[in-house]
Amino acid sequence: MEVRPAGIYLFWIPLGAGGSGFVRFNGRVYEALISRRERRQPLDLYHTAIEVRLPEGRYIVETMWPSPDTNGSARGVAVVGPVFVNWLSSTRIFRYEVRCWRDGELPDADEAVGGAQPVATEADMARRLVGLTPAVPVHIWGRDVTGTGDMWNSNSVISWLLARSGAEMDRITPPEGGRAPGWDAGLRLAQMPALT
Repeated sequence: MEVRPAGIYLFWIPLGAGGSGFVRFNGRVYEALISRRERRQPLDLYHTAIEVRLPEGRYIVETMWPSPDTNGSARGVAVVGPVFVNWLSSTRIFRYEVRCWRDGELPDADEAVGGAQPVATEADMARRLVGLTPAVPVHIWGRDVTGTGDMWNSNSVISWLLARSGAEMDRITPPEGGRAPGWDAGLRLAQMPALT
Protein backbone atom coordinates (compact mmCIF):
# COMPACT_ATOMS: atom_id res chain seq x y z
CA MET A 1 0.00 0.00 0.00
CA GLU A 2 1.26 3.45 -0.96
CA VAL A 3 2.22 5.65 1.99
CA ARG A 4 0.82 9.16 1.63
CA PRO A 5 1.34 12.24 3.81
CA ALA A 6 -1.36 13.36 6.24
CA GLY A 7 -4.40 14.83 4.52
CA ILE A 8 -7.61 14.12 2.61
CA TYR A 9 -7.47 12.15 -0.65
CA LEU A 10 -10.35 11.79 -3.09
CA PHE A 11 -10.87 8.81 -5.40
CA TRP A 12 -12.88 9.05 -8.65
CA ILE A 13 -13.90 5.42 -9.19
CA PRO A 14 -15.72 4.45 -12.41
CA LEU A 15 -19.27 3.46 -11.49
CA GLY A 16 -19.50 -0.32 -11.16
CA ALA A 17 -15.73 -0.92 -11.03
CA GLY A 18 -14.87 -4.32 -9.65
CA GLY A 19 -18.49 -5.49 -9.65
CA SER A 20 -20.50 -8.01 -11.60
CA GLY A 21 -21.48 -5.50 -14.28
CA PHE A 22 -25.01 -4.90 -12.94
CA VAL A 23 -24.23 -1.45 -11.50
CA ARG A 24 -22.17 -0.43 -14.55
CA PHE A 25 -24.97 -1.48 -16.93
CA ASN A 26 -27.66 0.34 -14.97
CA GLY A 27 -25.44 3.42 -14.78
CA ARG A 28 -25.03 3.45 -18.54
CA VAL A 29 -28.77 3.12 -19.09
CA TYR A 30 -29.41 5.93 -16.58
CA GLU A 31 -26.82 8.21 -18.20
CA ALA A 32 -28.15 7.45 -21.70
CA LEU A 33 -31.64 8.56 -20.61
CA ILE A 34 -30.44 11.66 -18.75
CA SER A 35 -28.10 12.77 -21.53
CA ARG A 36 -30.86 12.37 -24.09
CA ARG A 37 -33.22 14.45 -21.96
CA GLU A 38 -30.50 17.10 -21.51
CA ARG A 39 -29.52 16.91 -25.21
CA ARG A 40 -25.85 16.19 -24.66
CA GLN A 41 -23.38 13.36 -25.14
CA PRO A 42 -23.36 10.64 -22.44
CA LEU A 43 -20.55 11.01 -19.91
CA ASP A 44 -18.64 8.51 -17.81
CA LEU A 45 -20.14 8.15 -14.32
CA TYR A 46 -18.10 8.12 -11.13
CA HIS A 47 -18.51 6.98 -7.54
CA THR A 48 -16.37 8.86 -5.02
CA ALA A 49 -14.63 7.80 -1.83
CA ILE A 50 -12.15 9.41 0.54
CA GLU A 51 -9.02 8.31 2.34
CA VAL A 52 -8.07 10.38 5.38
CA ARG A 53 -4.52 10.07 6.66
CA LEU A 54 -3.61 11.36 10.10
CA PRO A 55 -0.70 10.69 12.46
CA GLU A 56 -3.14 8.80 14.70
CA GLY A 57 -4.63 6.64 11.97
CA ARG A 58 -5.91 6.13 8.44
CA TYR A 59 -9.64 6.13 7.54
CA ILE A 60 -11.66 5.11 4.50
CA VAL A 61 -14.85 7.15 4.10
CA GLU A 62 -17.31 5.67 1.62
CA THR A 63 -21.01 4.96 1.15
CA MET A 64 -21.84 1.33 0.44
CA TRP A 65 -24.67 -1.19 0.55
CA PRO A 66 -24.73 -2.95 3.94
CA SER A 67 -22.50 -5.97 4.28
CA PRO A 68 -24.13 -9.29 5.19
CA ASP A 69 -22.05 -9.07 8.37
CA THR A 70 -24.16 -7.38 11.05
CA ASN A 71 -21.11 -6.03 12.92
CA GLY A 72 -21.27 -2.48 11.55
CA SER A 73 -18.78 -1.09 14.06
CA ALA A 74 -16.09 -3.43 12.67
CA ARG A 75 -16.31 -1.63 9.31
CA GLY A 76 -16.82 1.86 10.74
CA VAL A 77 -20.52 2.36 10.02
CA ALA A 78 -21.37 5.91 11.11
CA VAL A 79 -24.77 6.43 9.47
CA VAL A 80 -27.44 4.19 7.91
CA GLY A 81 -30.07 5.54 5.54
CA PRO A 82 -32.98 4.35 3.37
CA VAL A 83 -32.91 3.68 -0.38
CA PHE A 84 -35.86 4.84 -2.57
CA VAL A 85 -38.52 4.89 0.21
CA ASN A 86 -38.40 4.76 4.01
CA TRP A 87 -40.70 1.78 4.45
CA LEU A 88 -38.40 -0.54 2.47
CA SER A 89 -35.40 0.19 4.70
CA SER A 90 -36.23 -2.72 7.01
CA THR A 91 -34.77 -4.88 4.20
CA ARG A 92 -30.98 -4.82 3.98
CA ILE A 93 -30.82 -4.23 0.23
CA PHE A 94 -32.84 -1.02 0.64
CA ARG A 95 -30.37 0.58 3.05
CA TYR A 96 -27.04 2.29 2.57
CA GLU A 97 -24.31 2.83 5.12
CA VAL A 98 -21.79 5.63 5.42
CA ARG A 99 -18.50 4.21 6.67
CA CYS A 100 -15.60 5.93 8.37
CA TRP A 101 -13.49 2.82 8.65
CA ARG A 102 -10.22 3.04 10.54
CA ASP A 103 -7.57 1.04 8.68
CA GLY A 104 -10.33 0.03 6.29
CA GLU A 105 -10.18 -1.16 2.72
CA LEU A 106 -11.14 0.59 -0.50
CA PRO A 107 -11.40 -2.41 -2.84
CA ASP A 108 -11.58 -0.42 -6.09
CA ALA A 109 -8.89 2.14 -5.25
CA ASP A 110 -6.62 0.78 -7.98
CA GLU A 111 -9.30 1.56 -10.58
CA ALA A 112 -9.67 5.22 -9.55
CA VAL A 113 -8.94 7.56 -12.44
CA GLY A 114 -5.83 9.55 -11.60
CA GLY A 115 -5.30 7.61 -8.37
CA ALA A 116 -5.64 9.29 -4.99
CA GLN A 117 -6.24 13.02 -5.57
CA PRO A 118 -5.02 15.24 -2.71
CA VAL A 119 -7.76 17.59 -1.53
CA ALA A 120 -6.14 18.96 1.63
CA THR A 121 -2.96 18.52 3.62
CA GLU A 122 -4.15 20.20 6.81
CA ALA A 123 -4.52 17.73 9.68
CA ASP A 124 -7.23 19.89 11.29
CA MET A 125 -9.38 19.70 8.17
CA ALA A 126 -8.82 15.95 7.93
CA ARG A 127 -9.83 15.48 11.59
CA ARG A 128 -12.90 17.67 11.02
CA LEU A 129 -14.00 15.44 8.14
CA VAL A 130 -13.64 12.29 10.24
CA GLY A 131 -15.60 13.96 13.05
CA LEU A 132 -18.38 15.01 10.67
CA THR A 133 -19.21 11.52 9.38
CA PRO A 134 -21.75 10.70 12.14
CA ALA A 135 -23.51 14.00 11.26
CA VAL A 136 -24.03 13.18 7.55
CA PRO A 137 -27.69 13.98 6.72
CA VAL A 138 -29.81 10.85 6.44
CA HIS A 139 -31.83 11.36 3.27
CA ILE A 140 -33.49 8.89 0.98
CA TRP A 141 -31.04 7.61 -1.64
CA GLY A 142 -32.24 8.47 -5.14
CA ARG A 143 -34.46 11.41 -4.11
CA ASP A 144 -34.00 15.08 -4.99
CA VAL A 145 -33.71 16.63 -1.52
CA THR A 146 -32.50 20.07 -2.61
CA GLY A 147 -34.87 20.90 -5.47
CA THR A 148 -31.97 21.05 -7.92
CA GLY A 149 -32.87 17.96 -9.93
CA ASP A 150 -29.85 16.13 -8.49
CA MET A 151 -30.44 13.02 -6.39
CA TRP A 152 -29.03 12.24 -2.94
CA ASN A 153 -26.52 9.36 -3.13
CA SER A 154 -22.96 8.34 -2.27
CA ASN A 155 -21.47 11.30 -4.13
CA SER A 156 -23.72 13.67 -2.19
CA VAL A 157 -22.33 12.29 1.07
CA ILE A 158 -18.73 12.84 -0.09
CA SER A 159 -19.28 16.37 -1.43
CA TRP A 160 -21.21 17.31 1.74
CA LEU A 161 -18.37 16.07 3.94
CA LEU A 162 -15.69 17.82 1.89
CA ALA A 163 -17.60 21.11 1.79
CA ARG A 164 -18.44 21.04 5.50
CA SER A 165 -14.83 20.23 6.40
CA GLY A 166 -13.65 23.37 4.57
CA ALA A 167 -12.23 21.98 1.32
CA GLU A 168 -11.95 24.32 -1.68
CA MET A 169 -14.80 22.79 -3.64
CA ASP A 170 -14.41 24.91 -6.78
CA ARG A 171 -11.06 23.17 -7.38
CA ILE A 172 -12.58 19.66 -7.27
CA THR A 173 -13.98 18.34 -10.54
CA PRO A 174 -14.58 14.88 -12.01
CA PRO A 175 -12.14 13.49 -14.57
CA GLU A 176 -12.53 14.96 -18.06
CA GLY A 177 -15.55 13.52 -19.86
CA GLY A 178 -17.18 12.39 -16.63
CA ARG A 179 -19.61 13.41 -13.95
CA ALA A 180 -20.63 12.31 -10.47
CA PRO A 181 -24.43 12.27 -10.09
CA GLY A 182 -25.45 13.56 -6.68
CA TRP A 183 -22.35 15.73 -6.21
CA ASP A 184 -24.25 19.01 -6.57
CA ALA A 185 -26.96 17.86 -4.15
CA GLY A 186 -24.34 17.43 -1.42
CA LEU A 187 -22.80 20.83 -2.15
CA ARG A 188 -26.16 22.54 -2.07
CA LEU A 189 -27.16 20.87 1.17
CA ALA A 190 -23.84 21.81 2.77
CA GLN A 191 -24.81 25.47 2.18
CA MET A 192 -28.22 25.01 3.82
CA PRO A 193 -27.60 24.55 7.58
CA ALA A 194 -31.30 24.50 8.44
CA LEU A 195 -31.81 21.33 6.37
CA THR A 196 -28.91 19.28 7.76
